[in-house]
Amino acid sequence: MQLIDLTRPLESVPIESFPEILRPLHRIISPEVEFVGHGAGAEIMGELFGCQAEDLPAGEGWAEENISISSHLGTHVDAPWHYGSTSAGKRAKTVDEIALADLYLDGCVLDLTARKGSGAAISVDDLKRALDVIEYTIKQGDAVLLRTDHDKFALTDPIRYLYPGLVRESALYLMESGARVGGTDATGFDRPFPMMIADWKRTGDKRFIWDAHYACREHEFYVVQQLANLDRLPAKGFKVGFFPLKLVGASAAPARAVAFVDDGKGST
Repeated sequence: MQLIDLTRPLESVPIESFPEILRPLHRIISPEVEFVGHGAGAEIMGELFGCQAEDLPAGEGWAEENISISSHLGTHVDAPWHYGSTSAGKRAKTVDEIALADLYLDGCVLDLTARKGSGAAISVDDLKRALDVIEYTIKQGDAVLLRTDHDKFALTDPIRYLYPGLVRESALYLMESGARVGGTDATGFDRPFPMMIADWKRTGDKRFIWDAHYACREHEFYVVQQLANLDRLPAKGFKVGFFPLKLVGASAAPARAVAFVDDGKGST
């Protein structure tokens, strides 16, 4: 069994290095990390133990970090509560209420890299064509992972944020086909916000406002965003798990996402 990490590494990136138009996204891209080194750790331990630095190995205490993050930072699981207070006609679940069994699933990968860098809508036909290529039919309880390769761009590269995204019709297609989870290696599940905003302002049509996410109010469905390494997976025939932090009452939580791929060598 081969384990493939699908989690985006979390690294602290100065907001000044982001193009100005991207700075509103900084909070879901970069954690704020205060690194407490071994010297500072020695001072903390001195207060706890009443000891001196020379009482510690090499005069070093522990290292630790203080982190400030959005619940939607990096690779994360959206709970139905994120889309609204109700889901499929019932009270929507928060992220701590999602059963782990609902997040350990059979997976498939749909190659949508032809749409890379376009900011375009991923249509129902796009999904159907990608399924035809891998000769797969979505079944009840699947995780459908959308490969765009936008995880390959630098965090500060504007093209990373011009990803293709789902619209209401294509999001509903996944849910109504039986998928329990929709995942993407793009920053968002919908089209980029500038695209949706432009269409809303141009037409005044509210259907352009966050339409793929709002479609998820109709079914109990979990969205996973900012995945990585989907290019390392087979198109089908693997298990995938998404394990979010158990943040009580939260709409989402950062997660460790892992694919379990049979390498033909048996279990280890």
